[in-house]
Amino acid sequence: MESVKDTADDVMPFVTAAIDAYGTGVLAKTSELAADTAVARGSRILQRVFGRGDARSRHVIGQVAGAKPDDESGRIALRLTISEEFRSDPLLRREVAAMLPRAQVSASGARSVAVGGNNSGVIVTGDGSRADSPR
Repeated sequence: MESVKDTADDVMPFVTAAIDAYGTGVLAKTSELAADTAVARGSRILQRVFGRGDARSRHVIGQVAGAKPDDESGRIALRLTISEEFRSDPLLRREVAAMLPRAQVSASGARSVAVGGNNSGVIVTGDGSRADSPR
């Protein structure tokens, strides 16, 4: 199961792309939201997380919109604010996580392995291989 931090990290490329494209008006942006682009996805995520558009969310989005590309402080503040929203509403985190694209996973070749999510166990391949798990 993904943590609040993992989900917040996963949404950052999308929400920052949307803020970079639309600036502080990102929460009001409604056209093109049906498109399946990073910017459109980021706009939908921001609207879901900060849809009420309160002063705090506008301030954090404004920090990112007004920051220089190499200025990480606004993006860190945005990530922390999104994490706080996810902590206060676990259902919101799950809904937003479901909005993220899932990578296609495939394995090809003899004895290949594909993991489509997190793996917390041992994966062993090969003829005669053996893995003993501690008890």
